[in-house]
Amino acid sequence: MTLYSFEEKYRRLRQELLGGAMALAGVFCLGTFWYYVIEKWSFTEAAYMTMITLSTVGFSEVKPLDNDSRLFTIVLILLGVITIGYIVNRLTEALIQGYFQEGIRQRQERRLIDTLEHHCIVCGYGRTARQVALEFTAEDVPFVIIDSRPEQVEEAKQLGYIVIQGDATLDECLINAKIDKAVCLVSALTSDAENLYTVLSAKTLNPKVRAIARASTEEAVLKLQRAGADAVVSPYITGGKRLAAAALRPQVMDFVDGILTGSDRTFYMEEFLLDPKFCPCVGQTLSEARLRLQSGALVLAIRRSDGTLLAGPTGETELMAGDLLICMGTPEQLRKLNQILGPITPSPALRPPRH
Repeated sequence: MTLYSFEEKYRRLRQELLGGAMALAGVFCLGTFWYYVIEKWSFTEAAYMTMITLSTVGFSEVKPLDNDSRLFTIVLILLGVITIGYIVNRLTEALIQGYFQEGIRQRQERRLIDTLEHHCIVCGYGRTARQVALEFTAEDVPFVIIDSRPEQVEEAKQLGYIVIQGDATLDECLINAKIDKAVCLVSALTSDAENLYTVLSAKTLNPKVRAIARASTEEAVLKLQRAGADAVVSPYITGGKRLAAAALRPQVMDFVDGILTGSDRTFYMEEFLLDPKFCPCVGQTLSEARLRLQSGALVLAIRRSDGTLLAGPTGETELMAGDLLICMGTPEQLRKLNQILGPITPSPALRPPRH
């Protein structure tokens, strides 16, 4: 599918089949009209004569025909054979290339997308977005990919991802991906301008969505932040810092990588947003809450609602409404911690692992 997208081919094929059916109906009406008006037959006789002529079943004529009507019948047979042959050719192409099966699969995907809630939207499917998709899959996070390139769309579908082919900068495409119900949008398009438009569109359609964007330059980072991006990542800047850290502190980097990414981890880091309506620990200190004793998970840091970050909180640190707890532990420990904290307001696409 290099020249046209599947949607374009499917739409073209449907139009061709509809055109062929209309042409066949027109030929049928023409034959019926001739025998009814010219030959003065009854309508039933005219329709029957037209049907057996177009189907070339070889039945005898309803009534004897004069030379003009015989010539017309010859033309009618040719028109019928050509029209029916065209329709059969289109149907054969559809069956061989799997348009009907693909159409059914796309309708199933559409219904699946319609049922999604608290999902992520990944805009683009380049090298960066591929890694994002792998991490989301490892974390069992529901997500939808948007990409305009047919080759990339086909590659993502082969891996079993839900994909929408279209321009992520357009509101219509984001609406199709259920941006109103999404909790996170990752814009990993190759162009900084496209990422900027995507973030602007996403924040306009859903101001609560967490928008994360890819940037190529420091100037683009600032513009994306002004546009409303909650986090901006530059692969070049981040990659350079990680290279330097790997050279200077290799063991630290191995440890951090081991708890942040991958599907074979022993320890995980997760975020928990404390909701005062449900969390029984709000207003208590860490010592009083006994989170470590009850769950085994370690609270590494606390980010207050005003943005203040408390690294390495002590037992005297008070848990306040709206605090974001950054915790580390095994999947079982994090599940226990989730139960202790009660129903929490989910951080975008992050929750205790289901491993």
